[in-house]
Formats: sequence, C-alpha cells, structure tokens
Amino acid sequence: MSAEIRVPTLGESVTTATIAKWLKKPGESVTADEPVVELETDKVSVEIAAPEAGVMGPQLVAEGDEVEVGAVLASVEAGTQAPAPKTQAPPKTPAKTPAPKTLAPKTPAPKALAGVQAQPPASGPVARPATPPSDVAAQGAAHAPMPSAQKILAEKGLSTAEIGIGTGKAGRITKADVLAFLARPAPARTTPAPAPAAPPRTDDPREQRVKMTRLRRTIARRLKEAQDSAALLTTFNEVDMTAAKALRATYREAFEKKHGGVKLGFMSIFARATIAALKEFPAINAEIDGDDIIYREFVNLGIAVGGPNGLVVPVIRDADRMGFADIERTIADFGRRARDGALKLEELSGGTFSITNGGIYGSLMSTPIVNAPQSGILGMHAIQDRPVAVDGQVVIRPMMYIALTYDHRIVDGKEAVSFLVRVKQNVEDPRRLLLEI
Repeated sequence: MSAEIRVPTLGESVTTATIAKWLKKPGESVTADEPVVELETDKVSVEIAAPEAGVMGPQLVAEGDEVEVGAVLASVEAGTQAPAPKTQAPPKTPAKTPAPKTLAPKTPAPKALAGVQAQPPASGPVARPATPPSDVAAQGAAHAPMPSAQKILAEKGLSTAEIGIGTGKAGRITKADVLAFLARPAPARTTPAPAPAAPPRTDDPREQRVKMTRLRRTIARRLKEAQDSAALLTTFNEVDMTAAKALRATYREAFEKKHGGVKLGFMSIFARATIAALKEFPAINAEIDGDDIIYREFVNLGIAVGGPNGLVVPVIRDADRMGFADIERTIADFGRRARDGALKLEELSGGTFSITNGGIYGSLMSTPIVNAPQSGILGMHAIQDRPVAVDGQVVIRPMMYIALTYDHRIVDGKEAVSFLVRVKQNVEDPRRLLLEI
C-alpha cells in the first residue's frame, strides 16, 4: 500500500507552486506528519508533510519545477525498506536476416532527412546531422514553458519567442513570466525587444551571486505591477504622540494583567484609529474590479511584518469587530509565526487595507506601496522628540510622521487628506475612539 503526496489547496487565487527543496530522499524512512518537501508560492513558503509513516517512494518532480494544485509529487510506501525498482526484461535480440540485395539501376535516390544532405546513389560517406540530436533536444527544453504557462500562451496566441528566457529552472517560462509580459503596454508586445548584452563579468572573489527566491521575485514583480497599474499618490501628516504615550503608560500594567499578558502597544491604537477613519471614508477601503468599485462594510486589516523570507502581510479579518486586546494579541501572534515561517496561506489574502510600521527599523519618513488590489496603505514611522509650536509656545513633543499612499483612480485627494487628518485626531485624542466621534 502507498499514500500519495499531493500539492494541497494553496489559498485564494494561488493555483501553482514551485518545488523549492526536497527534505527527504527516496528510500528514507518518514513518520506521519513529517515534512518531506518544501513548496514556494507567490505568497509564502510551505512544507508538505507525509500523510503516513513509511518509506519515501520515487520523486515525480524535481526541485525548481512548477506544479499545479492537486498534482502528485511522490508517494509514501508502507514498510521500512525502500521498494525495489521495477525492472523490465531486456529486449529480445532480433534474429539476423541477410541484407537484401539492391540493384543500383532500379533504386531511387533517397529522400533528404531533416538536417542531413541527400546522398547520390553512388557509394560515399554519409553526411552527419548539422546539429547533434541531443543538442537540439536541450535547446528545445531550455525555454520550454511550464504547463500553466503553455495554457495561457495558447489562449492569448503568444509564442515562446515573444516571452524570451523565463525565470524558471534552466530558463523555463513560468506562468508568472507570461502574466508579467501581458501586463506590459500593448506596443511592447508587437516586437520582442532584443536582450541586452550582459556586462563583462570578473571573477572577483568578493562577489557572491545568489538566485532570488520565488517569494522575493514575486514581491518585486507585484510591487512593480502596483506602480504600473495604479495611480499612486502619497500624502503626509504628523502626529503628536503625547496623549497616546500617556495612555499607554497609565494603563499598561492593568491592561496586561486583565488580558492575560497581552501588552498594550501603539499598533492597536493606530489600528482602531484607522478603522474608524475607514468607516468615515469608505472609498479608501474599497477596490476597483474592472469598471466597478467594490465597497465593503467590513475591514480586513493587513499588518506588514518582517519574516526570514521577506516582508509578508497577514490579515486580521473583521478587525472592525475587535477591541484593543484582540488586535494586540493577533499582531503578536503574527509576528512570532512570521519569524518561524509558520503563517498559513489563507492568512495572507483577503485584506482590504494595510498598515506598515517602518518606525521599528528607525525609518523617519517613507512612501509605502499599496498592496494591490487594495486602494490604500498607512505608513507609521519612528517617534522622535521635536520642537513644535503649541499655544504660541515652542515645546518639545514626541512626534511621528504618518503617510497614506492611495490609488488616485478611486480616492480623491480631499478624501485622502481628510482620512489622514482623522487618523491623526484619533491618535492624538484616543477618547474619540471610545466615544466614536
């Protein structure tokens, strides 16, 4: 008996994955639920576990290959020893038959084969193929599209020559390569641009070339697509954090004691301030879908957190129904699991608005990029004591710059500025959040 190891459902809009690394080799013993292969998707890396204990069977796909959801990757065989490979009986040697005699006058000239010049009837050396068959096969497979890419190429009437060298293993064209090509302006698809000449390389021992992971390539591609497809604009304001710091200092111990060790931070204050502002300005929580605008009566709040494989944005679903403690508890859990690479795929999709806090790394000001298809993202930054004018007097206050990047196709400038002012007012006077004013 054997159990198949298949590609599981990978979350919203994810249909393919890449084999990042095999963790077990054929013939090795595995236990139930032990990770055997690591997959990379457009959003995150995930480990696939053995469905039962046994011995790893043959691997049906290699590292670097792209696979569809539901595809069989390998199997686990019952027992403690690797199954013996099936062998085929050697082909029978055909009986020798005498070569037929040929009469030169009646024999027509042989037809020319592909890559071989036709020979005259007279005796002489046989011409060799212009290119060895093995080289032809290698050239044909070098840029061959993945199955998912081939389907889109056929639907759109595109050729592999238009796409060029892919980002898959050995230059194979992936689905992401085709989608990125289709996202270009139409004139760029009429004639494939010649590949730029590679700069001369020097074998400098101080340099190290490392191939980008699929996750990093996807992050780069999506950020660039967001800039190319949306009309992004950023507006700024600054927040006096005096009241928020005083609130935190006054109630920190009582809050932590009441909520089982959950710490009161600034993220929950900004989250609640943002949610209140989104309800007042719903276009910033909306999304463009073709010629339609989708407005929402809920807030799925994405919180950007750093992990070992790059920045990820897990989503707090129905954050508008949560209090300060629930939000703080969820964010802390996201942070721990992001560092351990244990976030679930379904937790990384479905966001309607996002918050990113570059201040934890010391950023004083930035222009965050919208996480498409969302229409806005709030950037928090470092708190810094600065001189400000209050009631005609210059005083030192803890100040934070905040930024809102928004899609100007759906959000007007007045709405964006008013939204950011409302976030500022809510944070500077947290009592507004309790009174909902």
